[in-house]
Formats: sequence, structure tokens, C-alpha cells
Amino acid sequence: MTPREWLARQRREVSGPLRLAAVYGIAEGGLIIAQAGLIAWLVQQVVIHQRPLVEFMIAGLMLVGVVGLRPVFASLRAGAGISAAAQVRAAVRRRLIHHVESLGPAGLADIGSGELSSQLTDQVDALEGYFARYVPQMTIAVIVPAAIVAAAYTQDWIAASFLLLSAPLIPLFMALVGMGAERLNRDQFLALGRLSGQFLDRVRGLTTLRLFGRTEDAAAGIVSGSDEYRQRSMRVLRVAFLSSAVLEFFASVAIAVVAIYIGFGLLGYIEYGPSTQLTLFSGLFILLLAPEFFQPLRTLAQHYHDRATALGAAELLNELEARPVEGEKFGTGTLRGESTEVEKFGTGTLRMTDLRLDRVGRGTILRVDAFRADAGARVLIEGPSGTGKTSLLLAIAGLLPVAEGTIERRFSDSRIGWLGSPPFLANASIRANIRFGDPAADDSAILDAARQAGVMEFTGRLDQGLDTVVGERGLSLSGGQAQRVALARALISPAPMILLDEPTNALDATTEDYVLKAINTLAAEGRVVVISSHDAALRGIADQRYHITDQRLEMIGNE
Repeated sequence: MTPREWLARQRREVSGPLRLAAVYGIAEGGLIIAQAGLIAWLVQQVVIHQRPLVEFMIAGLMLVGVVGLRPVFASLRAGAGISAAAQVRAAVRRRLIHHVESLGPAGLADIGSGELSSQLTDQVDALEGYFARYVPQMTIAVIVPAAIVAAAYTQDWIAASFLLLSAPLIPLFMALVGMGAERLNRDQFLALGRLSGQFLDRVRGLTTLRLFGRTEDAAAGIVSGSDEYRQRSMRVLRVAFLSSAVLEFFASVAIAVVAIYIGFGLLGYIEYGPSTQLTLFSGLFILLLAPEFFQPLRTLAQHYHDRATALGAAELLNELEARPVEGEKFGTGTLRGESTEVEKFGTGTLRMTDLRLDRVGRGTILRVDAFRADAGARVLIEGPSGTGKTSLLLAIAGLLPVAEGTIERRFSDSRIGWLGSPPFLANASIRANIRFGDPAADDSAILDAARQAGVMEFTGRLDQGLDTVVGERGLSLSGGQAQRVALARALISPAPMILLDEPTNALDATTEDYVLKAINTLAAEGRVVVISSHDAALRGIADQRYHITDQRLEMIGNE
């Protein structure tokens, strides 16, 4: 789907408000013609026929009414356009967020969070001008000038022909200028996405940058990215101002030609066609209409920048929305949502049969002929980096669709616990980060999990203990401390299956010991624990060991 087709799809969803906005704009154009006719008629009666103004009270009141109604219709048109744009932005953002959730971490692995947030905010907001102003103005810019030319033809066909012949010049130059504006806007959005991601990465790694004394280099990188974005923004503005200048020039020339013709015609210097029949009313009526003839086209030209901006954003949003999402395949297994204290843990089975995993750009990465893990099992998956260990965990969690085969999860509770490396911690207190594992957990359960994970060893040195607020991704904690907090979260989780991705990676011996004990505790409670790791220390506690060789998962040990 091209960006234009994507925008047309959104336009169809709000066709009602857009038509209403166009109707209000056309009604305003009709009032313009009425206003010019009333003014020209009043001047004709007063100047030529020298009739007193008191005889034109009704015409004067009509003129006042017409002038007063114009801003009313202008406001109604703007309101309808803004309403349509708001509906589009809300619908697109809602659809994209749902799509992003469907893609999951596997489908978004090559997109930075800063770039993604820019797409869901800045690029979606960039659609507003297109729907609020440009789309209704396209209809207005066709019908209103046509009505004005028709009114001018009733008075003088030569003057009306001047207007009609000059009209195509404006859309022509709009198209020529717009060819470059669309590309410049797309580049501007890409630069903004890169800058957002760069800034977010620097903020997240601020502690590390300080430790290595590279904060000035990081700041220089941000300044350089900001300067690049500034330069791209100025290029877009140069194109916008250039298009406005060209259009104003041709509109001014056309109005001047009409004014010269009418002036010489009234003075008697032109005796061709209907020029000899020009009167003060007809001449003034056409002169008043001439600027209004170009005004809808001028407005369309001003909003043409909104179109270029929307096309640039639509291309990137369409790419995000076009990322394929396949349905999950869990075979014939059931995922029971109910649980009791008796069968909370201790029952359940994870099975995989004739499984094939594919990744975009890599093809088939892993095959699993048969896999089974019962409640209480500690399963270790080994293999070189890049062989698909994490992808397999993602597939088990339902975050990566499988190409073939089935994943069958039979548990009393459909929830799954996850502990990755590095672990994710939110910008909240340590207590709150642990409670994320089970929002219903009370303080005693949190304290018990914190003790088992070794969290209490370092929180005792903090002023606020477990209520100490840590930065996003555990910014104020060391790697081992963050891992202990995430481990406590896994211990408190009610999930019957826990997935651990490199849980002992780059840990000190003490924290690693806590991880090993926690794995044994989780298995003793009757949970299925699936671990992907290179660490030899985990082999000693594993009940089942699998190894990935030549894109195939094979069992190598079962103690």
C-alpha cells in the first residue's frame, strides 16, 4: 500500500465530517459572492444614481448579515475539520498500538523505543493538518472558484476568462514544489526518530557515561543530532515559503491583469467584446471577486505543506502497520484460567511437537521434533549465541508465532513468568517492582521473596529501604542488584511456568548463588522452569538438558 492509498483509507473512515467541513466552506464561498454583489450594487446606486443611503436600509442589513455569517461558517468548517482529524489520529494511534502489542518484542526487535514512540506520537500528530485543513480545502478550491467564475461570466466573459486561464498555474506549481517537499518531510521524520532514540539511549546510560567520563561526548552527539534535525526542518520551511512566494506572484499578476482590463474598459480605451458594456457595478463586482477567486487556491497552497508532511508520516506509519503478524499456534492444548490452592502448582505440562521457528530475514532458525517438561522440571537449553534460544522462549511465551507445529501448554493458570538479562525495572520503588510479579501480593509475601532473592542485603543500606525509587531499567542499581529485584519478582509470581533467559549472565558469585537457589525453589513449588544459558553452573541443577545443533533442538541429558 502506497502512502497515498494509506491516507485515502483513513479518509474514507471520516468521510462524513470531511464532507460537512467542505459544505461549510462552500457556503462561506457563496456568502463571498453575495457580499461582493451587495457592495457593488450599493456603490452603483450611491455614486452613479446618487440615491440617498436611507433608501438602502434592507440591502445594508443584508450586507451586515452576510459579513457576520462568514466567520460563523469559517468556524464551523474549522470545527468539522478538527473533529475529523481527531477521529483519524485516535483511530490510527489505537490501531497502531494494538498492532505493536501483537508484534511483541520479537517483531519490534529492530526498532528502538525512542523511534517507536516518535512514530506513535509525532508522526500520528502530523496527520492533523492534512485532514483538518487540506482535504476539505481540496473540494472548496474546486467549487468556490468555479462559482466565482460563473458569477463573473454573467458580467464580462473576457475578465472571467483571465481568471479561468490563470487558475491552472497554481496547482501546477503546487505539484512541482510538492515533489521535493514530500521527500524532505520523510527525511525530517526519520531524523526526529533517530534523535529521539539517541536521546533516550543517552539518558538510560547516563550512569555508565559518567563512570567512563564520556558525558561530554554524549552531549556532543545530541547537539550534532539536533543540528541535523534543525537543518532538515529549515529545508522543509524553505520549500514551503518558496511555494507560497510563487503562488502569490502568479495570483497577483492575474488580479493586476483583470484590474487593468476593467480600468481601461471603463475609460473607453478597450472596445472589444463586452468591454463597452462595463458598468461601475459589473467592474467593481468582478474586481471584488478576483482576489476571492484565488483565495481558496492560496489557502490550498498553504495547506499543501500539510499534505507533504502527512505523506512523509504516512510512509513510515504504513511500514510499521504492514509488519506481518501471524496467529499463534498452540495446538489442541487448553490454557485454563482457573486455579485453586491445591492445584496452583504441581500439575501441568509443556509440550512442543514438530515445531519450526522462522525469523524475518533469516528464514528457519530452529526445529524442535519433540519437547516435554512436566511440573517441577528444571529444563536447560544450551547452544551458541544466535542459534535461537531466546526465540524459543519467546515462542513458548506466545510472543513469537511459530511457522509449523504446535506448542501445548496445559496449566491451571495461563500466566507465564519471565526473567531476562538485563532485567527490566520500572521507574518505581523496589517494593513496587517486586509487586509487579503479583499485584495482589501483601507486604509479608514481598519481604519473603526479597529475602530469598538477596534483596534485603543491599536495601538495608538504603535510606528508604524497599521504598527506594530506582530509575527506569534499574538505573540507580548495579547489574547484580537489579537481577536480584527481578528474581524476587519471579519468586512472588503466581505463574506455573517461569522462563529464564541468561539468568546468571555477568553476575558475581553471591548473586549467582541466589539465582540457583531461586531456581530450585521455583521447581520445588511445582513450577516448570525453562532456562536458556551458556553457564556451566546451571547444568548441575538441570533435570533435563537440551542443546541446539544445526538448527535443531536435541536432548542431551535427563537426570
